[in-house]
Amino acid sequence: MSKLIVITGVSRGLGLALTQGLAAKGHTVLGCARSAESMTELRRQFGSPHAFETVDVSDEVQVQAWANQLLKDYPPPDLLINNAAIINALAPLWKVPSADFSALIDINIKGVANVIRHFVPAMIAQQNGIIVNLSSGWGRSTSPNVASYCASKWAIEGLTRALAQELPSSMAAIPLSPGIVHTEMLEICYGDDAANFTALKDWTVKAILFLLSLKPENNGQPLTVPN
Repeated sequence: MSKLIVITGVSRGLGLALTQGLAAKGHTVLGCARSAESMTELRRQFGSPHAFETVDVSDEVQVQAWANQLLKDYPPPDLLINNAAIINALAPLWKVPSADFSALIDINIKGVANVIRHFVPAMIAQQNGIIVNLSSGWGRSTSPNVASYCASKWAIEGLTRALAQELPSSMAAIPLSPGIVHTEMLEICYGDDAANFTALKDWTVKAILFLLSLKPENNGQPLTVPN
């Protein structure tokens, strides 16, 4: 059965891979990212009924306008995936510039809250939908030089598990760690060693099957995409 899926951060990495894989399986993807060029290319590649818009999730005005337009044109999503995130340049916490730290918090935490604020009420009105907030292994553990990213993903774990307690029983909110996947972001952290981890194309196959299998019974469970 075809699902309607909203995904943030679809210009590259996990978000782009999920978009391509889900669309190929016949699901409708409504995506956003900050790159206007990437959104133009996705619109060219996929066309209707998919929809891709240039949105900075850290800007609530942009998120609200995006959500309002989508909810006029489509029903509330069956699956809402908050994927958009950034990582600061690797450095001890005290060397991370304040502006860089704030930008990360604004996207990785406030961006998720903005999307939830403007999509989830419509989902609740329908008593239907799964909300997946992408976490990380660094949302459940720590390493040096990534303190700001750890802080944001630990926040997503708590935010999502609290949200889960606020939803009707027919819905679910799930903090999902993707595992360690070879993406551009991983190359920032691991350099050439990133190539030793799960290839994006292999991860995508497993992740899509896992995401589509999520049910209200999974509400509040901190999950990880199987290897």
